[in-house]
Amino acid sequence: MQTGAAQAAATADMVFYGTLNAPPPCTINNGQTVEVDFGDRVGVSKVDGKNTQLINYRITCEQGGGGMALGLTLFGPVSGFDTAALQTNIPDLALRILQNGQPLELNKRIDIAIDSPPMLQAVPVKRAGAELPSGEFSVTATLLADYL
Repeated sequence: MQTGAAQAAATADMVFYGTLNAPPPCTINNGQTVEVDFGDRVGVSKVDGKNTQLINYRITCEQGGGGMALGLTLFGPVSGFDTAALQTNIPDLALRILQNGQPLELNKRIDIAIDSPPMLQAVPVKRAGAELPSGEFSVTATLLADYL
């Protein structure tokens, strides 16, 4: 073994490159509020999880989202007795949100297809054993469509 022998070394330059693509913008209902009206005929004894109302919404996205995952999230106040229900202004009354007939987990993104978005429904539910007062109810939530 020789001491002081020269060692061979090699170097190479490296170049990194790519293209940043912004996801195409999407709109829901052309930017208009989605309203779900249960009317004034919801009897306190009829809050049984069966009186569903369709949530009519339409998602429109510009071209260019190929390869990106489109998602939908419903943000809102979660009921203390049903994690798929939006808490209304009446303490023991909430609106359960259904995605294709199954409870939708609120404040959690789900992947969807732009050409077949899920059917969303709302149904009034109450805390087990609660007696509901008469009166108007409401709750506000935000529906977000976005690409990852």
